[in-house]
Amino acid sequence: MRIHIIGPSGSGKSYLAERLAEKHGLPHYDLDDVRWDRTAGKYGVKQPDEVRDRLLSELAAQPNWIIEGVYYAWVSQSFARADVIYLLDMPQGLCRRRILRRFFLRKLLRPRDGRWESLASVRALLQWTKKYHREALPKIREMLKSYPNVICITSKKALRTLYT
Repeated sequence: MRIHIIGPSGSGKSYLAERLAEKHGLPHYDLDDVRWDRTAGKYGVKQPDEVRDRLLSELAAQPNWIIEGVYYAWVSQSFARADVIYLLDMPQGLCRRRILRRFFLRKLLRPRDGRWESLASVRALLQWTKKYHREALPKIREMLKSYPNVICITSKKALRTLYT
């Protein structure tokens, strides 16, 4: 089984991926770990495109996976190999609240995984998320029309039905 989950920051992608991975015994991969260099020692350093593309190819070639992330321009190979694509099209206000909650939880817990956001970076993420809803989601919806296996999720209730 191969599942691709896409949606804006704060839409519930990671949560859904973790629940589905647990339910079906599948490996779960976050595209942020493919895009961003977690070994750089600071927040916001991108992997070179050739490294990113090689890592995605290796993941997509596996027989079973859940891949999740906000990215759409460079992930067509995982879209093409996915048995199902979940588009999480959640309300922008919900996403913004979740981003803020996650930021404050990370500040309290001090993660050691390279995710050292600052107040400035979370403010930039909130602005980016607004733009993502306005500009990227329409492009993603249009792009995903060419795949027959897309399920659009627009509410927390619909999201819950996928893993309960």
